[in-house]
Amino acid sequence: MLNTHNRQTELHALLTELNLGAMADTFGDVALRAAKEGLSHEAYLYELARLELEQRTQRRTARLIRASGLPVEKTFRTFSLSRLTPTLQLQVERLKSASFLETATNVIAIGKPGVGKSHCLAAVGYELIYSGHPVLWTPTSALVQRLLAAKRDLRLPQELAKLDKFSCVILDDIGYVQHDRDEMEVLFTFLADRYERKSVMITTNLVFSEWERIFKDPMTTMAAIDRLVHHSVILDMMSVDSYRAEAASQQHLSPRSPKKASSKRATPHEAVPSPQNVDASSASPQDDPGTSANELVPATFGASGS
Repeated sequence: MLNTHNRQTELHALLTELNLGAMADTFGDVALRAAKEGLSHEAYLYELARLELEQRTQRRTARLIRASGLPVEKTFRTFSLSRLTPTLQLQVERLKSASFLETATNVIAIGKPGVGKSHCLAAVGYELIYSGHPVLWTPTSALVQRLLAAKRDLRLPQELAKLDKFSCVILDDIGYVQHDRDEMEVLFTFLADRYERKSVMITTNLVFSEWERIFKDPMTTMAAIDRLVHHSVILDMMSVDSYRAEAASQQHLSPRSPKKASSKRATPHEAVPSPQNVDASSASPQDDPGTSANELVPATFGASGS
C-alpha cells in the first residue's frame, strides 16, 4: 500500500514537472474509473490525454480573450443575425470558419451608427479565438495614439512587430477619427505593414468615397483603400435598421404599468397622444451579393466578396 502511494506521489510530481497539470490532477480518478469500467491501457491513456488537451485549450482561450480587449459578451449568442439580410448572414457565417485569415483577407463593415457593426465584428473575433487565433480589438483612435507614441520614441518597428503577433486586428470606428498628418501616416504605415500578410477588420460609418476625411491626402486615401479592398469582404450594413432606434421605439410603444383609477376625469390637455407607427422592418434581400458592396467602392478599386 505504501509503495502504491509513493508511486502515485512520484507520478504526480513527474507529470507536474512535465507541465501536464491536467493529467497530474486527474490520473487517480481516471485510473479508478478505468478499473471499474474495465478500460484498456490505451483507453486510459487516451482519456488522460483528452483531459489534458481540453484543459490546455480552455486556458489558452481564456488567455487569448484577456489579451484581445474584446467587448465582454459581444458574441453571436447576444447578436441577432436575423436582423441582417440573407446575403449578410451568409457572409458572416463564412467568416466564423476563420478561413479568411489564411489568405490575409480583410473585413470591412460599413453602416450607419447603431446597426451592430461593432457587435458583429466582435462576435467574429470571439469565433477566431475559439479556433485558436490571437485577436486584438482596439478603437482606431487608441491604436493611432499607441503607434504615434512608438514613433516618437523611435520604436515604431518594434511596436508593429508586437501587433504582428495577432492573426487579426479589429479597428473599431475608423470613421470617427479625424487625423492630423502624423496620425494619418502611422495608421497608413500599420495598414501597409499588414497588407497581404495579416488580416484587419474595420468598422466604419463612412463609405469609401468619404475616407479622405480620415487620411486628408487624396493619394494616401487611395493607397489605403487599395490595400484594404484588394483582398476583402465588404459587409454592407447601410440598409440595416438601427437596433438602438428599434429598442427605443419598442420601449416607447410598450404599455406602461396600470395606475390606480382616479375619480378625476381627464381633461383634453391630460390625454395621452397615440404613438406614431415606427417602421422597423428589415431591408429586402439583395439579389446579387456583390452589387451593393461594389457600389461602396470607388470605381478605381474592386472588391472581393469571398
